[in-house]
Amino acid sequence: MTFIGSLVMLKDMDKKLSSLLILFLVLFSAFIVYTIFNTPITNLARAKEEFIPSSDASLIFAWPLTAKVNSDRVNINVFIRNAGNLPLANKTVTLETSLGVLESNNIATDKSGKANFILTSDSPGLAEITAVIDNQIQLKQNVSIKFE
Repeated sequence: MTFIGSLVMLKDMDKKLSSLLILFLVLFSAFIVYTIFNTPITNLARAKEEFIPSSDASLIFAWPLTAKVNSDRVNINVFIRNAGNLPLANKTVTLETSLGVLESNNIATDKSGKANFILTSDSPGLAEITAVIDNQIQLKQNVSIKFE
């Protein structure tokens, strides 16, 4: 075996050894990440579900439920929550009513997930109030206000 032949053989072994070393480091790193975080890597890369509003967990309240025409102002509070019942800030809430006038029908939630609306009416009847979050998710709960 010549000196040049020995160098070519050594170079081929270095490539194989380098490849095996890289493969080992990648697998070892994946194992460490899995062990430390105790979750698969795919779960770490997923979008956070805590910022997605829940139609079931969100709430709508109104007071008073019976109001006088042309004089009473009805406070309507909408609380936006995620599936874990945590409040969501900066979500746009749109209210729709079958009777009366809302002072504003689009309001962003505060840090407690609350949006406050005011409803008045100049005619008697039953106002059915529905809420939509970010023009996509309609609350399953709605509220009715009677104007006399």
